[in-house]
Amino acid sequence: MLKIAVVGATGMVGQEMLMVMDEFQLPYDELILAASAGSAGKKLSYKGKDHNLVTVEEAIRMKPDIALFSAGGSTSLEYAPAFAAAGCYVIDNSSAWRMDSDCPLVVPEINADRITQTSRIIANPNCSTIQMVMALHPLHRKFGVDRIVVSTYQSFTGTGMKAVRQYEAEKNGHPAPEPRAYNHPIFENCIPQCDVFLDNLYTKEEMKLVHETRKILGDPSLRITATAVRVPVYGGHSESVNVSFHKAFRLEEVRQLLSAAPGLILLDEPSRSRYPTPLQARGKNEVQVGRLRMDESQENALNLWIVADNLRKGAATNAVQIASYLLEKAYVKN
Repeated sequence: MLKIAVVGATGMVGQEMLMVMDEFQLPYDELILAASAGSAGKKLSYKGKDHNLVTVEEAIRMKPDIALFSAGGSTSLEYAPAFAAAGCYVIDNSSAWRMDSDCPLVVPEINADRITQTSRIIANPNCSTIQMVMALHPLHRKFGVDRIVVSTYQSFTGTGMKAVRQYEAEKNGHPAPEPRAYNHPIFENCIPQCDVFLDNLYTKEEMKLVHETRKILGDPSLRITATAVRVPVYGGHSESVNVSFHKAFRLEEVRQLLSAAPGLILLDEPSRSRYPTPLQARGKNEVQVGRLRMDESQENALNLWIVADNLRKGAATNAVQIASYLLEKAYVKN
């Protein structure tokens, strides 16, 4: 009996995980849907069937083979080891385990081979990191990334339902419900703060882009600086990336590498206004890249624009792909 659990099943990412599981036809014999204690016992409909929501403790006792976690860092820190001790593979969407040296930080198209049979807790990278490394990985292998300057334009959906409620209230002319997701209005506004500020005056989100990119690309010497901005876009993160390489390159080589990379879609016909936008990326599993151009102010440097649905490849899709890999490698017997 193959048992799969979704922890945080009622949240935005949890709901998206269920949709992606259906689209990918992820096999299972029993589906366990876990949520907070306040939701336990309630029903959640999936694929025309009502499922009873259980607590995280109950889910552990049911001994799932794979658990997709999207319930926040504190929940992951508390319960992921318990699932692992029960013989479960945990695929965690929070930041709790990403920089743990014993936990692989995985984007399947890039480094699925870092997952071993003993990798009981597998970390999903941050949404903004995933889409950036998806585009930079094939270029890094060929030309060697030296420095990255990235500015992100991140959907408020990345903050969760609290942000959605604030946006909807402001859009409809109502006061934002308390507690607010942001200290400033998000409707018709841009907020240059994603997560809390650190001692170095960068935000946690910006430093995630630094540390996670180095770990995924396997190069701790990469020079990276980031600015993360929250924007009034309902779904999809966008990134303006300037990257310098150790080796010279031609733009046509870049186009060929990106066109051939799995999970990437190249949209780069500026004369026809053909380039990625978050609206057209919404609901899609691929990362889109375009606006390719040489940086005329810097040797061996490139500008590009990267867009992805943050709830899909930035979270749910990546997690389901990892689960599929575990089944393909027969680490979990199907």
